[in-house]
Amino acid sequence: QVQLVESGGGLVRPGGSLRLSCAASRFTLDRYVIGWFRQAPGKEREGLSCISSYDGSTYYADSVKGRFTVSRDNAANTVYLQMNSLKPEDTAIYYCATARRTYYSGSYCLKEYSYDYWGQGTQVTVSS
Repeated sequence: QVQLVESGGGLVRPGGSLRLSCAASRFTLDRYVIGWFRQAPGKEREGLSCISSYDGSTYYADSVKGRFTVSRDNAANTVYLQMNSLKPEDTAIYYCATARRTYYSGSYCLKEYSYDYWGQGTQVTVSS
């Protein structure tokens, strides 16, 4: 059974940074594409970023491009989402997800339906 566990969320002031982790168990994360999503209260889940296991290529939504960076540590079986210059509108529950393929082309990697397995989420609150 594929299991993903997010961590690293919390309360941060506007302009601050957080690094989220997505740790995998019972499968080798470096073989599969990993996506990051978020869902704010009353809103649909939004795709933020993804990283390919094929060549390490990354893709970002316009809303986070230049502020968020996705990376992977294969030795740790973990994918990270570094979030800088956080804004109050970044407040949401953040999720990582995976699918049994190495990559998605373009914006497919930001689509919720592209993924089969999801973590439980970690809360990020940006507030002064």
